Amino acid sequence: MRKLLVIVILIASAESVTAQSFYAIRKNRSLILVAGTGTSTYFGELANPGDYFDAKLNISAGLQYYLTPQISLRSEINWFTLQGSDADSDNNDRSQRNLSFRSRNVELNMTGMINLFANGNRYYRRPYFNVYGFGGVGLLYFNPKAELNGTWHALQPLQTEGVKYSRVTPVIPFGLGIRLKFGPNMNVAIEGGYRKIFTDYLDDVSTVYPVQSSLASDLARSLSVRYTTPPNGIEGFQRGNPTTDDGYMMVNVKLEYYLPFDLHDNGNGRMYSKKRSASYRYNKRGGLRR
Repeated sequence: MRKLLVIVILIASAESVTAQSFYAIRKNRSLILVAGTGTSTYFGELANPGDYFDAKLNISAGLQYYLTPQISLRSEINWFTLQGSDADSDNNDRSQRNLSFRSRNVELNMTGMINLFANGNRYYRRPYFNVYGFGGVGLLYFNPKAELNGTWHALQPLQTEGVKYSRVTPVIPFGLGIRLKFGPNMNVAIEGGYRKIFTDYLDDVSTVYPVQSSLASDLARSLSVRYTTPPNGIEGFQRGNPTTDDGYMMVNVKLEYYLPFDLHDNGNGRMYSKKRSASYRYNKRGGLRR
């Protein structure tokens, strides 16, 4: 996070140095590069009460485009880690169950964003402070693994509950953020969002212990039942909670950089829009006047 702050300060300083020449040639930019990092927090059968800001790394990158002065579209790809363990729980029943997982995940999403305050008639006339909400759709690839004797094993192929599930699921991201303007070409945003997903197997734990003889290998049986003291007749015992799906939350700091490209150039392919006629001027609020 310190490195990100240093980058923000350096870019903001460079922007202020070039601001005068920027305003003189009046370039327009409508496509925004977004990149950020932060934390990801898992919610499911192996989560612990109070773990609302679990410090697991996430990295994001994408593009954003304004449809109107207040509404924009953003497409992003996110890479992040989720993790949970019964060993971290104060609950004795969970400690006895002794399940755990780690998953490295990739999310691709498309979200719509609504800003509280509208941008000005030119992109550099946007507010210095804004609040926004977002929501959309996406796809998540997840791959839960567990450690046994120093080796991490993918759990989905082992079918530890005797269930075959997909490692790709739809996701609905939604949340809120605040945005600060740093120079004419860059914003810094702080954003928090929850992800609603449509599977209870993000952690490979959902229903009951299967008949152990029905599992395909000794490895599958070892990772299916990890009780410190296994009870007799484990088959059919509750292993998870199938009544609610899993989920996760992300908290990010993001840089938004206006690329030197104007999508409103009438298809002429130029990197910059044409210079406006000298007969037009703008007032302090961005309004057009003769």
